[in-house]
Amino acid sequence: MACVLCDTDGGQLVWRGEHLRVIRADEAGFPAFYRVVWNAHVAEFSDLDAGARQHCMDAVTVVERVLREHLAPAKINLAALGNMVPHLHWHVIARFGWDSHFPAPVWAAAQRERDGAQEDALRARLPALDASLRDALAQWAA
Repeated sequence: MACVLCDTDGGQLVWRGEHLRVIRADEAGFPAFYRVVWNAHVAEFSDLDAGARQHCMDAVTVVERVLREHLAPAKINLAALGNMVPHLHWHVIARFGWDSHFPAPVWAAAQRERDGAQEDALRARLPALDASLRDALAQWAA
């Protein structure tokens, strides 16, 4: 069976390491939506050995920390659902009080109309954020 995360990066590649990569997803309404994707095809977190699980969660932590430092979101959401794409990946999503779904999950019904001006302002900050993510992940992986 074909796997989109085996066949493609799964979004805009921010950083790639030996075991995992970080991408920025193209999710309408949520500009600061990142994923930590395990490079090898595994379906579940428990498919990894203890060292690999720690490595994966350390990367998730680096991404969360950098998003918090650069964007000061109301909350960071972490999720590893894998229902639609059964390839291990963690969602790391910066959430804001103005986003259309907050405080509900991004997959729930919208709570209000999207704020295009806020989304655009956040989107303009992402190149600098991506550069900081690359630096932080490179230092962590060294």
